[in-house]
Amino acid sequence: MRGEQRRSSVPLVTGIVVALTGVALGAGGAWLIALGGSWYYLIAGLGLVLAGVLLIARRPAALWVYALVTLGTLLWALWEVGLDWWPLAARGNVLFVLGLFLLTPWVTRALHPRPAVEAAGVPMPSRRVSALRGAGLPLTATLVLALVVAVLSWFVDLHRTVGTLSPARVAASPAAAASEGGVPPGEWVAYGRTGLGQRYSPLAQITPANVADLQVAWTYHTGDVRGRSGDPEETTYEVTPLKIGNRLFLCTPHQRVIALDATTGAEVWRYDPRIRGNLALQHLTCRGLSYYAGPPQGQAAAPPAALPPEDVARREAARAAVPDLPIAAEDAARRRQDCAAKLFMPTADGRLIALDPETGAVCTNFGGGTGQIDLWANMPNIRPGAYYSTSPPPVAGNLVIVGGTVLDNVSVHEQSGVIRAYDANTGALVWNWDSGDPDATAPIPPDRTYTANSPNSWAIMSVDEGLGLVYVPMGNQPPDQWGGRRSPSVERLSSSIVALDLATGRLRWVFQTVHHDLWDYDVPAQPSLLDLTINGQTVPALVQPTKQGEIYVLDRRSGTPILPVREVPAPQGAAEGDHAAPTQPVSALSFGPTPLTGRDMWGATVFDQLACRIQFHRLRYEGRFTPPSVQGTLVYPGNFGVFNWGGIAVDPQRQIAFTTPTYLAFVSQLVPRADDTTLYVQGANRPRGSLPALNENFGAPFAVKLHAFLSPLGIPCQAPPWGYVAGVELATGRIAWMHKNGTVQDLTPIPLPFRMGVPNLGGPIVTAGGVAFLSGTLDRYVRAYDVSNGRQLWESRLPAGGQATPMTYEGADGRQFVLVVAGGHGSLGTRPGDAVIAYALPPGR
Repeated sequence: MRGEQRRSSVPLVTGIVVALTGVALGAGGAWLIALGGSWYYLIAGLGLVLAGVLLIARRPAALWVYALVTLGTLLWALWEVGLDWWPLAARGNVLFVLGLFLLTPWVTRALHPRPAVEAAGVPMPSRRVSALRGAGLPLTATLVLALVVAVLSWFVDLHRTVGTLSPARVAASPAAAASEGGVPPGEWVAYGRTGLGQRYSPLAQITPANVADLQVAWTYHTGDVRGRSGDPEETTYEVTPLKIGNRLFLCTPHQRVIALDATTGAEVWRYDPRIRGNLALQHLTCRGLSYYAGPPQGQAAAPPAALPPEDVARREAARAAVPDLPIAAEDAARRRQDCAAKLFMPTADGRLIALDPETGAVCTNFGGGTGQIDLWANMPNIRPGAYYSTSPPPVAGNLVIVGGTVLDNVSVHEQSGVIRAYDANTGALVWNWDSGDPDATAPIPPDRTYTANSPNSWAIMSVDEGLGLVYVPMGNQPPDQWGGRRSPSVERLSSSIVALDLATGRLRWVFQTVHHDLWDYDVPAQPSLLDLTINGQTVPALVQPTKQGEIYVLDRRSGTPILPVREVPAPQGAAEGDHAAPTQPVSALSFGPTPLTGRDMWGATVFDQLACRIQFHRLRYEGRFTPPSVQGTLVYPGNFGVFNWGGIAVDPQRQIAFTTPTYLAFVSQLVPRADDTTLYVQGANRPRGSLPALNENFGAPFAVKLHAFLSPLGIPCQAPPWGYVAGVELATGRIAWMHKNGTVQDLTPIPLPFRMGVPNLGGPIVTAGGVAFLSGTLDRYVRAYDVSNGRQLWESRLPAGGQATPMTYEGADGRQFVLVVAGGHGSLGTRPGDAVIAYALPPGR
């Protein structure tokens, strides 16, 4: 009897669940219609309410109604997204699972009410319902159809471009060979291997035919893991080591410098700069070191205290302004010596330290005997930690050229974005280029300061010593999302690539990638320099990837486009007191995303997919470059960038690029400020200790709330894929192939290795062997690809997030090594660690 009662209650409970599902969809659907969105959710919700009522009444017609709703959902989903599995699944998974339950005997056996004549004692034929009988049959057929569509869509990839890059190679021009500076093939002497920023190695031992045989050769642990007191959220391990001789040189997030034996991974020496505490840090990272080979042969290294009086005055003034800044060479525990060759280490407290590559000793013939340059010299608005160089400064000739990061969106009273060139032998200031005062490049007098809040350069620069130019990717003047008070020079130089004369610092040309940038689309990546064959002529080119997805290919002599750039109309209607540029530059080589629509919204279920559609229609969005607003603006791509600091890798012989486009939408909402002290964004989550109040924009009329465009379940509102690898022919701008890349294995509560295409942060490298390597995807893998067609050839699991750019070199045993740093990324939430892992083919292979 109790079993019968339980079975008889199943249709009642199920009917209530179905009806409530319908109410939720219907209510949300009505809201969506009011916002101008799809009618599907209201119609489906009403159908489910009807099906639920019929189930409560134990009427077989409930299954007919449910089958119609499911069939309608399937047809609507196919109309919206085609055979795209993940968007289809989000639309139909709840209905499919609930439909399967409706076909179970617990439900169907209760859906056969006795007719009145049978109740009176007149026997009637059986009218039982089951999955294959009566009203259950249409629902079964509909679910089978939905399953067939799902299976078909699993094997269809609508986001894949299939093709092959040209295998043709061209000989390096004399100018290109000279720009390499005689770097041996097995070395990696700068962040992008050389100052050209190509991230290309001429090594060819590892090929598509044997890369699957790679194995771990050695692993080294630095002992530096994020999570210390005072660490900002964005404490990251982004270093690309250098390889000179048989030494590897790297830095850690907490600024230790380590030298390893390149063949065995054994530690040779370690240096701790003892960074001062209580820093106003937004980021804590070190992307790498810089190497200076020393003065030309026959020229002696500079003696100690070789600074001009003006530099000594600058140093003393900076020391007075930041009295507790450590001085490397004054620590009695330090090893000190004169150096010819030098490693340069930028520190989070605003110093540039010179070390001997052989011993790790502080170079006392640099910085007037201190072994360092104080980057706070002549800097306005001194606040240690708020300004420093997160990227390795380029070395060109006898110059080391330093830019720096400033705090994003904290106030309008930040430090200068000045670019400074110092003598690599002595540390004397040679020239300074301040984007707020771009014509004054002679060394600044000791009693003056640089322009406060001028656009800065935090990314990696590139140099062409043959042309005598350094190429500087520029950022923005804070605040990023409101530009009503920008000066003419700021308007001209923000979010641009500038070419400066190496000898004088004078501006030679400028190419702006975003006009009046309101989206934090600063130029994030190192330009890649190579020669291209255009109409039979060799043209020195600069290839610049950007956050908004454009890849500009320019003549690096003049900044004029090689691939066409056109100005397209941009949305208008900026916030009060501001304006929007009427047009924006779009390159013929573009990974700019297709504008989002309601049908691009996604979620784990139909409910959060509906929530995302509602959120989408509530935000202001008129396509790329929609200005930030008090209403809230959808920014796509967001400031995470289609490309970020990892950049791209180019093969100068094949004149191709291996790229890693990422697509994530963000929300930017301006918050009117009534004063310069209230925390409008941080609120109760005010920063700890000295950490800055990000996005408050003290001194501006608006604070800004920035966040990823996520569903209530915390997953992206836009449908996957979110990350790709792609191959490009640079001379023509043709995207030859493009494949989604990476799994959600480390992004979900249950580690499911679904290859959905996930975001990437960290750059790729390519080799003459035809193999590319990448470790920056948010799942913990390093992968190898065939450069010609993008096919994945190999992967290896990492112990922590690999958000860094790999490198490759030749060891003393003649083997080619591939090196990966796996330390994680704080703001992305990838697993922290401290591993340096070298891979190589087995000996004798």
